[in-house]
Amino acid sequence: MGMPVTAEIADNKRAAAAIADTFAYFHEIDKRYSTYKPESEISRINAGLPEAQWSGEMKTVLSLCEQTKRETYGFFDIMRGDKLDPSGLVKGWAIQQAAERLRRRGIDNFCLEAGGDFQVSGASSRGEPWRIGIRNPFNRDEIIKVLTVASEGVATSGTAVRGQHIYDPHNPEAPIKDVKSLTVIGPNVYEADRFATAAFAMGKDGINFIESLDGFEGYAIDTEGIATLTSGFERYAV
Repeated sequence: MGMPVTAEIADNKRAAAAIADTFAYFHEIDKRYSTYKPESEISRINAGLPEAQWSGEMKTVLSLCEQTKRETYGFFDIMRGDKLDPSGLVKGWAIQQAAERLRRRGIDNFCLEAGGDFQVSGASSRGEPWRIGIRNPFNRDEIIKVLTVASEGVATSGTAVRGQHIYDPHNPEAPIKDVKSLTVIGPNVYEADRFATAAFAMGKDGINFIESLDGFEGYAIDTEGIATLTSGFERYAV
């Protein structure tokens, strides 16, 4: 769906087959959910495919989108005009599904990343916790924070790479200008990603929303370069 995907597997003996399976899975996800491909299931749904012909997986994903909308006070909304675009949830959900596929293969030490969102498990090839950098949204070559995680998901929403692609559903015509990036650490990448997207749509209030969630931490950078952290964020920082 127009984003880079990387996989690092520290269980070397099984890495080649596992990586091949992981990328094959992401190709399947792209074929089903890409709004850029007219033959994808979501594109056919937007073109009028009857609900009776929707896949069970699609119904599950759209139900999760509706659940997320309720849990975020309407700030997560997949409607784009009269079209459905579940990309804001599918990315994290797909990474999480890919991680579960690896675990079913008996692989415990890995890092999966798609479009800047991460799911890690176990330890790196050095036997250490995985380290994930947060980029400076004003200078993509600079890392401004390094996080250590062992089983959590990390997701960042922002405008530095893709511009104004996230909007406030309550005020869709107004671009989000008071925050540049918002990183969320959660129990897994699915949870981190969906709440990062919604929190970014909330603007400066988004970091307060993350603070209110049990088991989540966040790091927001506003348009003046000032960072705001949730109360437990620093325990993940190197």
